[in-house]
Amino acid sequence: MAELSGPYTYSSALGDNQCVAGTFHVDLDGWKIEWSDGMFELHGYERGDVVPTLELLYSHKHPEDRPRCEEIVAQVCRTGGYFCMYHRIIDARGRTRRVLTSGDAIMNAEGEVTSIEGVMVDLTSTLQRETEQTARDAVAGATSTRSVIDQARGILMGQLGMGSDDAFQMLVSTSSHRNVKLVVVAAELVQLANSEETRGYLTDAVRAIQQDGRRPAARRRAS
Repeated sequence: MAELSGPYTYSSALGDNQCVAGTFHVDLDGWKIEWSDGMFELHGYERGDVVPTLELLYSHKHPEDRPRCEEIVAQVCRTGGYFCMYHRIIDARGRTRRVLTSGDAIMNAEGEVTSIEGVMVDLTSTLQRETEQTARDAVAGATSTRSVIDQARGILMGQLGMGSDDAFQMLVSTSSHRNVKLVVVAAELVQLANSEETRGYLTDAVRAIQQDGRRPAARRRAS
């Protein structure tokens, strides 16, 4: 199996960063294992540092993932076919890598599996980057939501001459009455206020929110 190189070592999810990947070939007769340079790098070695063996391979599997990896390999050796498994390895420097291993069991004319070959790709940096981006997006979304709600609260305070807490509670009551998210109610109000074409409807919108905000109090008095 050819060594991975060039565009095959890149992923759009990684941007411009190179993705560590390697290929392997396992001859089941004697379990002779051949690694590409990328496989040595993934496991924290350089070519010549160690001789790839099945035990060495398994020793680098994360303890929680090793039993399942062994099961998959054993099944492929019995039945053949393609396989793909996402798991963790711990390299020679103690670093945990999250990798995707995919391969194919090669069978002879008698239907016996004679070898396995495939590729291992390091997804650690991809997952880390996506996790960090998700966190940034969540923070940005929360900040944006607070900003919109604060703007809507300010509009009610100015239009109705009420305090901040009362304005916020009025938005909450409207959200509950209409069964829509609070930020949606706030955004609609802010949009009316920020657009010259719709600003004329702002007073009516504020009155509608004021009416919705009074409903809980009226129900409480009735009860």
